[in-house]
Amino acid sequence: MQETAFIWDLDGTLLDSYEAILSGIEETYAQFSIPFDKEKVRAFILKYSVQDLLMQVAEERGLDVDRLNQVRAQSLSEKNAQVILMPGAREVLAWANQQGIQQFVYTHKGDNALTILRDLGLDVCFTEILTSQSGFARKPSPEAATYLISKYHLKPERTYYIGDRLLDIEFALNSGIKSLNFLSCNKEGNQQIRALEDIITLLNNNDVWSNMSAL
Repeated sequence: MQETAFIWDLDGTLLDSYEAILSGIEETYAQFSIPFDKEKVRAFILKYSVQDLLMQVAEERGLDVDRLNQVRAQSLSEKNAQVILMPGAREVLAWANQQGIQQFVYTHKGDNALTILRDLGLDVCFTEILTSQSGFARKPSPEAATYLISKYHLKPERTYYIGDRLLDIEFALNSGIKSLNFLSCNKEGNQQIRALEDIITLLNNNDVWSNMSAL
């Protein structure tokens, strides 16, 4: 599988981090006296993104979005110890490396993602890690994938973006690569997984592999 490549999302995919993210948003809201509804915020960031949330709140309340981001980033960085791996993450990453699958990260998280991955001992699994501070247009723009495909001569038909949201599926579609996602979605090129270990089964199953390659 040496020609295969994985590009990973982080939050909700490799990292079980949503509770830490929500806690950081709650603290940010409190500092600016903004009412916090945890379930509404959760639903919003799962459908869109934290950045979209903060931009909307800043516009509605006449606040500086950069300041909101600074406060949230500081709060979140203090919660790194609360971030744990999704079940099976370490095993799948190790398996992929053993198979010669080249692995990357593209996440909307800031450079705190590098600290988290380093603390978990996972930074060495990846050829390159792209964050929101790498300068690429946000998903679903294909800009980051185009960069990785060009730099590392990846084959789009053997490259998979692994995520947990519709935004991630749209990113893969726009990038001309395949999608492995926790969501059930009938968009072309997407294969649902229910657990990270499903990835090993899918790629070891020649029939499934042939079906996905034909998408």
